[in-house]
Amino acid sequence: MARASADSVLSLVDQRLVAALQCDGRLTAEHAAQVLGLNPATVRRRLHALGADGTVRVVVSPVARPRNGGAAGALFLRIRVLRGKLDTIVAALAAREDIPFIDVTTSGDEIFAVARTEPGSRDPLVFRQLPSTQAVTSLESATILHVFRLTSEWRHQVLTAPERAALTPSKPVPGAAASDSQGPYGVDADALEQSLIDALTPDARLTAATLAARTGHPESTVRRRIAQLTTQDRLITQVLVDPRRLGLPIEAKLLLHVAPDYLAAAGQALADHPAVHGAFATSGPSNLHAAAYFPDLTALYDFLSRDLAGLGISHVETAIVSRGIKRTPSPDAALPALAVAQRRRARAGQGEG
Repeated sequence: MARASADSVLSLVDQRLVAALQCDGRLTAEHAAQVLGLNPATVRRRLHALGADGTVRVVVSPVARPRNGGAAGALFLRIRVLRGKLDTIVAALAAREDIPFIDVTTSGDEIFAVARTEPGSRDPLVFRQLPSTQAVTSLESATILHVFRLTSEWRHQVLTAPERAALTPSKPVPGAAASDSQGPYGVDADALEQSLIDALTPDARLTAATLAARTGHPESTVRRRIAQLTTQDRLITQVLVDPRRLGLPIEAKLLLHVAPDYLAAAGQALADHPAVHGAFATSGPSNLHAAAYFPDLTALYDFLSRDLAGLGISHVETAIVSRGIKRTPSPDAALPALAVAQRRRARAGQGEG
């Protein structure tokens, strides 16, 4: 049997397993089989196959939702570069730990990125490094003011609501006291928690036994702490999968101008839309940014002409993504082959010196 191409659409069973992992990145094959009505052996085999060939990766999300949706210190960057220099700039950005997300648009000379920064600071990347780079022809930056929807919160719409509820770990009652030892999303973590987060960041499905061996703590302690982090929303996983494999080959970035009295409602409407995997209020003339997946251009047109109506939006700029370059703290995993080769040559050259 011929092997499926790298961008062929996954079977419905595999798509449902991807959606199940979106609900719980550390989901067991037994629980998935029970909820989805599948054979546990089939689920184990399919999950292994999806992970083994790199189709699906489950990582710790590089960006967490701030409390009450407030800003956590991040910038949207829109960078235009000289043609022929795109891969060089992309490689340099992807190597930075403070850049968790990078997209390249179909224009061929445009990069969208997210940069972590201190709110209100004169970030060196924005104020000095990018402007002084001759390959960069223009740079726009916008501060994230409010989070409506994060990529880690997006769900592929192939499960029923009862299935999603059964697959999603239970959360604490709102207002319940949190642990004194708090996690990596804006609060201090103890040594055990930090070691677990570090180990899980590139592969959030590592077993408790593997984590125990890596951290030197008893397996029972590791299981208990992982369960605590998950229920307290301090271990946020994200499923990395090419949306084309889910039958969603069109990704659009939307820069919207919204009247102030419509901003909150428009942002929430976008966050509630099943196609939208990111929605943020920002500084700048485009005060609402969004990103969404679509099965085709007709669906994108319907979204623009129908679903955005009545939200107080006076202007929309749409950019279609050609490549999602980085979705993880591990830069080499998502870089295009040319950029990886460039980085390796650069490192080799430094070693020779």
